[in-house]
Amino acid sequence: MLTLQSWLSFYEKNYEFIGRVTGRFYGEDGLPTPELTQAEAMITKGLEANKQELKEKQKFPPCNAEWSSTRGSRFWCSQRSGGVSRDWIGVPRKLFKPGAKEPHCVCVRTTGPPSDQTPDNPTHRNRGDLDHPNLEEYTGCPPLAVTCYVPL
Repeated sequence: MLTLQSWLSFYEKNYEFIGRVTGRFYGEDGLPTPELTQAEAMITKGLEANKQELKEKQKFPPCNAEWSSTRGSRFWCSQRSGGVSRDWIGVPRKLFKPGAKEPHCVCVRTTGPPSDQTPDNPTHRNRGDLDHPNLEEYTGCPPLAVTCYVPL
């Protein structure tokens, strides 16, 4: 549905409006059909999901990754890993998302309060998001290592 929204935005920006096509989304009277209302609701829901995903990506940016047939996988974090610029590097962790079959590697902040707490909250333990319940360390990787190797 978001592809449809993108297409519509393109045409609204680049072409002069001359009318509506009678059919699935507009009736003979030119008024929107229930299907258009449903499509618009789905687009709104998709845009909200995208916004939530971007927010999640700021909190847990994807790791950099490479694979070699001789060494296996290497995951590492930098201040721009996952295409997300930030003032911290982080450490690689497996992030388990509800409904996902496999975890994926994300960079996790190691200092300050958890992302969902205010900085002035005195109860945090200065561990960033390391204690998030959906995260898991990579086996054999030191807890604060910026690079982790997962052998074959």
